[in-house]
Amino acid sequence: MNQLFRHLQGDRAIWALVGILAIFSFMPVYSASTNLVYVVGNGSTLGHLVKHAVLLCMGFAIMFGVHKIPYRYFSGGSLLLFPVVIVLLIVTLAQGTTIGGANASRWIQLPVLGVGFQTSTLASLVLMVYVARYLARRKERQIEFKESLLQFWLPIGGTLLLILPANFSTTALIFMMVLLVAFIGGYPKKHLAFVIAGSIGILAIFVLVVKAFPDAMPNRVATWQSRIENFSNKENAEGYQVEKAKIAIATGGLTGRGPGKSVQKNFLPQSSSDFIFAIIVEEYGVIGAITVLSFYFLLLFRILVAAQKAGTVFGTLLVIGAGLPIVFQAIINMSVATNMIPVTGQTLPLISSGGTSIWMTCFALGIVLSVSSSKEVTEEDLNEESDDPLSILHETIHE
Repeated sequence: MNQLFRHLQGDRAIWALVGILAIFSFMPVYSASTNLVYVVGNGSTLGHLVKHAVLLCMGFAIMFGVHKIPYRYFSGGSLLLFPVVIVLLIVTLAQGTTIGGANASRWIQLPVLGVGFQTSTLASLVLMVYVARYLARRKERQIEFKESLLQFWLPIGGTLLLILPANFSTTALIFMMVLLVAFIGGYPKKHLAFVIAGSIGILAIFVLVVKAFPDAMPNRVATWQSRIENFSNKENAEGYQVEKAKIAIATGGLTGRGPGKSVQKNFLPQSSSDFIFAIIVEEYGVIGAITVLSFYFLLLFRILVAAQKAGTVFGTLLVIGAGLPIVFQAIINMSVATNMIPVTGQTLPLISSGGTSIWMTCFALGIVLSVSSSKEVTEEDLNEESDDPLSILHETIHE
């Protein structure tokens, strides 16, 4: 065991928090998977538990491997992966698939592993690294708005427009994180105001176009509209998922029904993923809910500590861009389950079932751990890196 701990570098508290959340996830996932087994007729509860365990082990392997990579290589890696991400988003948008009987135009299927891959999660991580790279390399000179439109906002906007048709909530989350990192990275505030105003205009045009040509992207804007209306207008009948989630939370009480004793898991769609927090509250009560929430806030605190201790501007922005979305996604998921915001489809990181969410969360945490374990990188090392992708690839291979 000591040999294992010796190879775990970086913030040990983050390792511990991730391990605790992952171990805790087994009971809710095992309990909630009965919905997929007995209602949907998909596999067995033991099969879902084994699959979740395998995906978590793969996620930890990813996190371990990534945290061993010197974080300066992520800067050039974002340039290499950007074209790959764009191609994957186009393929996803063009064909999509259906998973678990639900419309899943945001996924592509991985036949070998038997899981769906949500390309927007990879795109968001690559995009945040790209944002950190751009801002860090321009920290000592004035950013010109026209120049940044082409080199900064055009790649960001193009990526978000490819994600938007199938996944508005992820698009909004990525955009907010980009704005946050840009603000912290010293991007001029007046330019950010122009970008926000322009983005609102582009979104409005997109909605009008989809309304005018509904067959081009069926049901997407209508889905957004119905979710907002059902949330904002209390006289409307509540959505089935939200209603069952509220029942689960209301019957949980202080200590809950007990592990595996949830009733609403048999009626609540996506009980093992999007609405797993409602099952947690029903089985473990308010005490369990507060405990889970506390672990995420502890993770947020350690991420901020890692960002503060990073030795470079790029390291600080990289930790913020890779780490904060994990906690924000958790807060969004719990807010949906408690009916504080409209339904978004965001999973609960490290607890919900699903391969892509686990893998990309572990990848992002690996990046954070890579920064927190590095002590020798300087700003000069980062600035000497070539902008040529072929040179970056050549240097990385030989290193």
